[in-house]
Amino acid sequence: MAYDGDPELAELRKRRLREIQEMQSAGQGVSPYSAQAAAQQAEMDRRESERAEILRRVLTPEARERLGRIRLAKPEVAQAVEQQVFSLAASGRLQRAIDDTTLRALLERISPERREIHITRR
Repeated sequence: MAYDGDPELAELRKRRLREIQEMQSAGQGVSPYSAQAAAQQAEMDRRESERAEILRRVLTPEARERLGRIRLAKPEVAQAVEQQVFSLAASGRLQRAIDDTTLRALLERISPERREIHITRR
């Protein structure tokens, strides 16, 4: 998943949040359960946009592209890498943006060891 359309995506999320808030304030027959679900969705959208913004700032475009491909194949590994990147950024241990080679080094540390399978024919 590429993050190239961030400003456009952020604008869509803001517009959707405004629509939800207008529906809640107008009381257009919105049940408390759907209002709660809409609020939860808005909160999840806000967190997702914050996460995407942090990744956009600390990863180079090549590294973001690689992470997007990993997310498609192995979401749990991508989540672990993102958590590692977030903790590095939060602790202030990043002096520069993470490039593709640094991301590969992180992946090697996080990903489990590969087992080689040898088949012998008799």
